[in-house]
Amino acid sequence: MAKAPRSGPYICGIDAALDVVSGKWKGLILWELDAHGVRRFAELRRGLPGVSEKMLTQHLREMEADGLVHREVYAEVPPRVEYSLTEHGRTLNHALGPLGVWGTERMRREGCEAVQAPGTSPG
Repeated sequence: MAKAPRSGPYICGIDAALDVVSGKWKGLILWELDAHGVRRFAELRRGLPGVSEKMLTQHLREMEADGLVHREVYAEVPPRVEYSLTEHGRTLNHALGPLGVWGTERMRREGCEAVQAPGTSPG
């Protein structure tokens, strides 16, 4: 069954924003694409330890429909598909920056362990 498009009604701006970024992986997909520019599906999957192929596909489709992610398909054999952030996606990622700072401080305060994503440096 197809999911209804997200179009409100919303109580406030935070409600509208969270509607678009809801889901464990969407914020991390935004971060990964912002950090690396263009990513193929397998690169995204490697950069997000624990995400299933099904969930990554679902989130990328929703994010493309919301205008956050651009999907480029190249007519090659085998087919090549690349994902990147749209300008709209970049503005959302920047808006989430202060939330990331808050989360980092929370991790430090509570002594939470951080998972090291492949291909990133510690800290």
